[in-house]
Amino acid sequence: MQRVKDTPDTETLTAFACGLADLAAPISLAYFRTPLDVERKADLSPVTQADRAVEAAMRQRIAEAFPSHGIFGEEHGNANLDSAHVWVLDPIDGTKSFVTGMPTFGTLIAYLEEGVPTVGVISIPPTAECWVGRAGEATQFGDKACRSSGCRRLSDASVYTTSPDSFDAQGLAAFEKVTAGAALRRFGGDCYSYGLLASGHVDAVIEMNLQPYDFLALVPVVEGAGGVITDWQGRPLGLGSDGRVVAAATAALHAEILAILKQG
Repeated sequence: MQRVKDTPDTETLTAFACGLADLAAPISLAYFRTPLDVERKADLSPVTQADRAVEAAMRQRIAEAFPSHGIFGEEHGNANLDSAHVWVLDPIDGTKSFVTGMPTFGTLIAYLEEGVPTVGVISIPPTAECWVGRAGEATQFGDKACRSSGCRRLSDASVYTTSPDSFDAQGLAAFEKVTAGAALRRFGGDCYSYGLLASGHVDAVIEMNLQPYDFLALVPVVEGAGGVITDWQGRPLGLGSDGRVVAAATAALHAEILAILKQG
């Protein structure tokens, strides 16, 4: 692996992130719908040898190319987080989907510059779909730019969350208030829902109890497609966010949802 200078331009970083996604996909697919040893982590979420293998491969590639960069990973810990350049990795977002054979899991890759997500990749190995976001640029879906739906009113909106089980009682009540006024709501999807939002098929996604590796890659993707993504207080997402995320196709829709979420 050729070593790259530690402060490359964003175009180079984006190409490198896409290369990480290409590296990860065949590894996860080799394990998909095969007998797996599923373990439970301290938070009771599942993890498999596939999660660990994918992340290990990506971390090795980053260390070879950018030895001074930090890494925030789900399965193999964190390194050098005081660096101005940090990679945030979720090798298999949607492990519950993965272990039950659902083809909606993904790999999430984010690059943070001084704590700000500037490159994000949502890769869905089973469908070979990939969304790539880069700060200040239009989000790419495959070889074309994509755009969020333009939905401005909750009454017209499709609202997704991965599972009602991810909410605490107060959060679930807030989600119920939002979706009571929506055109429809659906469950499932994990990171795939945010890709669908960027492509104009889903209008909003609301979640809580997420970790930075679950949401930081989503930021450039959603924003580059014209959408808005923040925490439930409307603050930008970063490594210190509390895990409550709301994404919407437009600023108007985001503001309407946010007003309801803030009521608790």
